[in-house]
Amino acid sequence: MPGVWPVVDTLLPPELVEAARAVLDANRAAGRRVAVAESCTGGLVSAALTELPGSSDVFEAGFVTYSNAAKQDLLKVSADVLETFGSVSIATAWSMAQGVLAKTDADVAVAITGVAGPGGGSERKPVGTVVFARAERGSDPSDVHAERKTFADAGRGGVRLQAALCALELLMPVSAAP
Repeated sequence: MPGVWPVVDTLLPPELVEAARAVLDANRAAGRRVAVAESCTGGLVSAALTELPGSSDVFEAGFVTYSNAAKQDLLKVSADVLETFGSVSIATAWSMAQGVLAKTDADVAVAITGVAGPGGGSERKPVGTVVFARAERGSDPSDVHAERKTFADAGRGGVRLQAALCALELLMPVSAAP
């Protein structure tokens, strides 16, 4: 029943658990199953969603594809996309989201890839750069829903937390989004 949740003992930040709770409630009400592909968040979105009892009726799968090889092997992101645009790009995030839909029965998938830091950034993609993509089953694959955000001066943990919160927001049904 949406909105009726037991108190959860968690190590995760309360705002992350509350965002996951909202995603589960909204998607349960909409009859949708969700899945994620995570790189820089390292499974944080999946952890938040599965932190709540009963999440299995909404959460389909989570892929942690940290390396480019994992993105290629598990989600079928092409080497050309990775070589041309890099792992932190709209093209890669979009390919990751499409790969999740191809590998699962989820209705909606969100992908996250970025530079959490403290190293690894560049002038074009500084530390804190994160790219998100959302793909929905049955939608036109050429209709790309992706965005790039920069979480400057957030530190590694802050970048990962803000990225996870953004990804959860993208998993909200469009009619239920704030």
